Amino acid sequence: MKIRSIMIIVAAMALISVTISCSIPADWLQNPAATETPTSSDQPAPISSEPSVIPTVSGEALMVEGDLTNLYLRVNPGVVTIWRYDTIGSTHEESFTTGQGSGFVIDLEGYIITNQHVIDGADEIEVDFPSGLKVWAELVGTDPDSDLAVLKVNVPENELVPLPLGDSDKVRVGDFVVAIGNPFGLSGTMTVGIISAIGRTLDSENPAPGGGRFAAGDIIQTDAAINPGNSGGPLINMRGEVIGVNRAIRSESFTVRGDIANSGVGFAIPINILRQVVPKIIEIGSYDYPYLGIVSLSDNLWNLKTIEALGLPSDATGAYITGIAPGGPAEEAGIRSGSQSTSIGIFAGGDLIIAINDQPVRRFSELLSYIINHTQVDQVVILTILRDGEELDFPLTIGARP
Repeated sequence: MKIRSIMIIVAAMALISVTISCSIPADWLQNPAATETPTSSDQPAPISSEPSVIPTVSGEALMVEGDLTNLYLRVNPGVVTIWRYDTIGSTHEESFTTGQGSGFVIDLEGYIITNQHVIDGADEIEVDFPSGLKVWAELVGTDPDSDLAVLKVNVPENELVPLPLGDSDKVRVGDFVVAIGNPFGLSGTMTVGIISAIGRTLDSENPAPGGGRFAAGDIIQTDAAINPGNSGGPLINMRGEVIGVNRAIRSESFTVRGDIANSGVGFAIPINILRQVVPKIIEIGSYDYPYLGIVSLSDNLWNLKTIEALGLPSDATGAYITGIAPGGPAEEAGIRSGSQSTSIGIFAGGDLIIAINDQPVRRFSELLSYIINHTQVDQVVILTILRDGEELDFPLTIGARP
């Protein structure tokens, strides 16, 4: 697969796939000037969870009645363009634009959300409002595990249009959604689609000890057109509420210029992860992700050939453990990884996690979603595992990702 900007999906736990980040790379952009971005320690106002002022009607009704125009007029003023500036050369006297993405306002204090990869390494960050106002932003903090970044701008309050946050736990496959952002630098672009799937897993921006990367879980998949420059922009339901932060696309298609072309497979960070992560970033600059300390077989490798090679029942489901982090929570709890050679290159004899706190686990992505959404550091959970044909319960104390 030919790729211009790549994110390899491996996870806390060994997933393999390829996605493309949706920020525009340096060689597609122009170049003005900058200085280093300061860090803000201001305290946040509560993130808005008020329902949208857009009439509460079904997505189908909005599509039929043309109220998407109304939705756009209400939401677009809260969507901004993000420019990343980096210093070039040894003199550090000039900086140039090296990337561009999207973002959105979350409150009247001036806090703005985007992706970490949009502003990663920036010496200065510019925020452009739909009104035409352009300002420098302070970087408050980032979370590489969720690929979220929080910026703060000092602008008149009438420039700030906070977007209401929805509830990503209520998202259903088939729901209509819209994405608003700046694909290829075309600010204020709106695209329409549906929720294609939920509970996907992507590679995080956080390297795991010993190689690979941790997993970002509970990801929303959509066919709303997302392209380079959409990164960090909102994915919005038909009530005008943000239910996700657009992050990446998967594509094997390219334009005649060699640019990445949308293929109808886009990914967004669920808004309920933002609700957990962003207040901590604003308060202390970072967020501690819950951590098991396991490497698990990816969902796409769980097939009959694998099950037979591992000596498991043909109807076996769960998260199969292929590795244990030394000194991590799983090792301390007595969880076991595979050690017996097989014909498919995956070691047999590992534990198969089939439930957590009595909640069934059918695949690794479900385990990851539960850990992210329903546990916290130092919490004790009960893992039910299948070992040598026997079901066993193991108490495990959740750790913090390194």
